[in-house]
Amino acid sequence: MPETAPTVLVLTALALEYRAVRDHITDREELVHPNGTRVERGRLPKGDHDGPSGAADWHVALAELGEGTRTAAALTTQLITWLKPQAVLFVGVAGSLKDDIEIGDVVIGTKVYGIHGGKQTPTGFLVRPEAWPVSNALLNAARSAVRDMPDVRAHCKPIASGDVVLADAESEIARHLRENYNDAAAIEMEGSGAAQAAHLNGRLDALVIRGISDNANADKPTADAQGSQEHAARQAASVAVAVLRKHRPREGSADSEERPQGRGNGGGTTYGGDHIDFRGGTFHGPVTGKTDKRG
Repeated sequence: MPETAPTVLVLTALALEYRAVRDHITDREELVHPNGTRVERGRLPKGDHDGPSGAADWHVALAELGEGTRTAAALTTQLITWLKPQAVLFVGVAGSLKDDIEIGDVVIGTKVYGIHGGKQTPTGFLVRPEAWPVSNALLNAARSAVRDMPDVRAHCKPIASGDVVLADAESEIARHLRENYNDAAAIEMEGSGAAQAAHLNGRLDALVIRGISDNANADKPTADAQGSQEHAARQAASVAVAVLRKHRPREGSADSEERPQGRGNGGGTTYGGDHIDFRGGTFHGPVTGKTDKRG
C-alpha cells in the first residue's frame, strides 16, 4: 500500500468488538500516541469484487476505547487530531428497541441520538433532544454493500446512545425512549460521543454500525451467555468491511509527512518526511530549517 494512503479510523468499545474487526485487517503495526493511547494500523485485503480502487486504498487504524459516551468523545477527538482520518466508523454491539429487529441483525445508524439531554421542571422532565447525522457517502456505501450480503439482515435506522445498559424493557429509561425517541431502532453507549467528535472536527465522514446482541430486556444476561455478543460483533464487523470496500477516499488529501509512522511491532511512533518534529516536546537552542506550506 502506498505510504500516502488515507486513513479510516475504526473504533470499538469492547475487546470482542475489537477482535471481530481485527480479524479482517492484515499487515498490522502498532502506533502509540505520546500519552499512551494505542491503535493498530493495517489494511483490508482486496476482495474478489474490488475494482482498481477500494479497500486496499485505505490504511485502517483500529482502536479499543472502552465504554461510555464521554470516553468515546474524548478519545475520538484525540485520535482524529493525531491520525487525521478521512472517515470514522464506530463498530460494535447494541440492544434492539424494536420487535422486528432481532438478535444477529445489524443496525446502520442514519443518525445518532444523545438521549440524556433535557430540563427537569416541577411539571416533569422536558426533553431537549440532540442528534448527529451520519455521512451520506458512508450511509449510501452501506446500503449498497448490504444488498450483496445475504447472510446479514441489515436495517438503516436511527440509533439511541447514552451511558446506560438497558436490561429492563419496563424501566423508566425504556419508557423515555419509547415516548421521545420512538424511531430509534437500537441502544448503545458510545455512538453519540464519536459522532459529536467527528462533527466538531469538520469535514469528516462518520458512521455507526451495530450488531444486535440482545433485546434490551431482562433476557439480556441469557443472550450474552449464549454468545450473542460475539455473533453480533462479527456481523457488524463484516458490514463495516463491506462499507470500506465500497467507500472511496477523497482525492488529494493524504499527506504521509503529517501522519504517524509505526516502528514495527509495538515500538512506538515517528513522523515521516525530511524535517525535524518537535511535537510533544520542548527544544532549547538554535535551529536552522525552512518553512513550507504547513508553517
